[in-house]
Amino acid sequence: MLLGVAQGLFLGVFFLTGSRGLHVANRCLGWLMLALAAIIAEIGLCYTNAIMQCLFLIDFSEPVSFTVGPLFYFFVVARLHRRLPRQWGWHLLPALVWAVNAVTWFYQPVGFHYNSFIHAYHPELPYVTTRLYMPHDFTNLRPYVSELVLVSVLIYSALTLYRLVQAYRLRGYRLWQPAPEPLPTLRTFVLLNLVLPLLITGVKLRFREDLGDYLLACYVTGIIYVTCYLLMRGSDFYRELLPEVAGDAPTEPKKKYEKSALTNHVEDELLTRLNQLLLTEKPHLDGTLSLPKLAAQLRISPHHLSQLLNDRLGQTFFDWLAMHRVAEAQRLLTDPSTAHLKIDDVAERVGYNATSAFHTAFKRITSQTPAQFRDANRSAAGSSRSARSS
Repeated sequence: MLLGVAQGLFLGVFFLTGSRGLHVANRCLGWLMLALAAIIAEIGLCYTNAIMQCLFLIDFSEPVSFTVGPLFYFFVVARLHRRLPRQWGWHLLPALVWAVNAVTWFYQPVGFHYNSFIHAYHPELPYVTTRLYMPHDFTNLRPYVSELVLVSVLIYSALTLYRLVQAYRLRGYRLWQPAPEPLPTLRTFVLLNLVLPLLITGVKLRFREDLGDYLLACYVTGIIYVTCYLLMRGSDFYRELLPEVAGDAPTEPKKKYEKSALTNHVEDELLTRLNQLLLTEKPHLDGTLSLPKLAAQLRISPHHLSQLLNDRLGQTFFDWLAMHRVAEAQRLLTDPSTAHLKIDDVAERVGYNATSAFHTAFKRITSQTPAQFRDANRSAAGSSRSARSS
């Protein structure tokens, strides 16, 4: 738990300072790390009985617990779309209400804090007689704080999973398929977060009061260290840099769109039209497709289309085009009716005029060559048929 607190504080300061703190996703992750560190710190103080030296800190992390779900949700949305969700402040309302409610037990005599501590961690000890300075818990919900935190974490775990699945679909992938960053890293985060409400449920059903919270603290410590590992493994993950395809135009800077007239509502409509166009006409299979040509089909300017792809999908036009072409190539390579096609023919069908460009894009996105991908799929299909025959 001490290691979790130290690493959480380090990551929180890391993401909130310097150039990293200029990006909204990094700020959300930084505050999330600090929130987790605060929760672990209180559990550690209680389990070591060190809280007896600072009883005024008992339950100080309760309001913070209601920020964990929203902050993680904010991080995922900001990493995918470079912005917070609409009306994001409302998501923090429960934490604000609980923080106000917390004043009613923070501002109490030391005997009250002592009774709160032994009630949760040492129920075998006797209470002390004390008086209250002010009415306690104006919401009358504090006895259900564990259940309320569980509901909060569960709701936001589901929301983040929904957002991630939606992002995979928009980019032409299924959730378990290999995909470009940041999707795989976000998938790992989301899956780790999905375990948390299950663990909370199991701990609260098994242990009385807060006696099993050390299990939660250890798991959250694990999440913090996994976060550190993932970010060290892909050291450019925390930067707002978009990967360039060899030979493609450089990524356009964000400042270019600062004076654009596109609103979030207009971007939503344009994104819907773009997805509909992909389904009905499949423009990405056109070997002559360009940014101006696609913009003309959508009846918008190339500048606005470039902004839409950068702001909402985090991609250049060339990244977007390669992703959908490779997704179509994967379908052709796995469909029994087209799996016999030569790689050159597949490249031509998905819009590549040069097989070398197709190989480069395919391996960059899937980490496999087209031939390796087809062979792996055939092996998997053969193993499946053998198992059914047995």
